[in-house]
Amino acid sequence: MTERRAILSGSTFEEQIGYARAVVDGDWVHVSGTTGFDYATMTISDDVVEQAEQCLRNIGSALTEAGCTFADVVRVRYLLPDRADFEPCWPALRRCFGEVRPAATMLVCGLADPRMKIEIEVYARRATA
Repeated sequence: MTERRAILSGSTFEEQIGYARAVVDGDWVHVSGTTGFDYATMTISDDVVEQAEQCLRNIGSALTEAGCTFADVVRVRYLLPDRADFEPCWPALRRCFGEVRPAATMLVCGLADPRMKIEIEVYARRATA
């Protein structure tokens, strides 16, 4: 039987809405859309680049708990309310994904909280032993 387990970050949103930060399903790791909230303090910066960097820290923590790294990411989806905010985030995104080159999509859409300026979702495939 394939391993399936939920990874929780401690975000109050996970409890309120009923989802996990990530789900490990066999070799696949599905990381939920992750915003720039610092889950320890439930605060969020007003700066989109700082939010992107926090998103990546939050995603990195989930990937580590799942037994993989950014090098295992095969798909990334960026969601932003304002398309002009995307380009300033490129250097931060390139630091995590520049060598990996996952398939990627950027969507312009509303997010759940008006303070959120970027949300990032990734799929990773863990290396088999």
